[in-house]
Amino acid sequence: MATLNGKLVSPDELLSLALVNVGHFTTMRVEEDGVRGLPLHMERLRKDCEAVWGTDLDTGRVRDFVRRALDGRPRPCVVRVTVYDPGVDMAHLAKAGEPQVLVTVRGAGAMPPAPLRARSMPYERDLPEVKHVGLFGALHTRRSAQLAGFDDALFIGRDGLVSEGSTWNVGFVDRNGTVVWPQAPVLPGVTMALLRHRAEHRVATVTLEQAKGMAAAFATNTGIGVRTVAVIDDTELPTEHPVLDRLRETYLSVPGESL
Repeated sequence: MATLNGKLVSPDELLSLALVNVGHFTTMRVEEDGVRGLPLHMERLRKDCEAVWGTDLDTGRVRDFVRRALDGRPRPCVVRVTVYDPGVDMAHLAKAGEPQVLVTVRGAGAMPPAPLRARSMPYERDLPEVKHVGLFGALHTRRSAQLAGFDDALFIGRDGLVSEGSTWNVGFVDRNGTVVWPQAPVLPGVTMALLRHRAEHRVATVTLEQAKGMAAAFATNTGIGVRTVAVIDDTELPTEHPVLDRLRETYLSVPGESL
């Protein structure tokens, strides 16, 4: 089921997403006690609405739409809130500016999933600081990685530095046991932000060679929490490390907040 501004969405109202595909979104994992980092998700929607549409977003209204969509749904589940203009015209984008709120709900997978096998691939997202709906390039790299026998793609910028994954942030544990987040243009993930506020870390440039020499690596997003990265290209990384255990415990200890 999908709702637009709290009402069932019609096929015609979805056409602009399919044909023009301009908008932004956030994805939240909803547990029995609520959403971890809920204010961060709402702030992302508000900030990205200003960046994409040049207008403010009533996040209280968004929360109401999400509550209605969740009514009677089992938890945990994953909610995606997409903000777009159903009346947008590809030829007259400057006239767009009446964003609406699409809410979709799906079941949540186990957390964390099995260790991830990543293939490094050259790619940089457009406007990486915005969680926008332009996912073709990122998903194309994921498909290419899967066709090569991997689970997903790890992005390498034109400067040769590691940045992020297709739909996840990446972090590392160095040989001293310190968490390292890549210094690069990346989407500021909510899960990454929650961990940065609660676990000691450093931010530094990471080359592909350095990434393969780390003591451990992990992926983070709302749907997966903290997921071990077991392979980068032809290099196997440890799937168990006490720092990874602490990061998972830290993330799971973050209380959910009610919608």
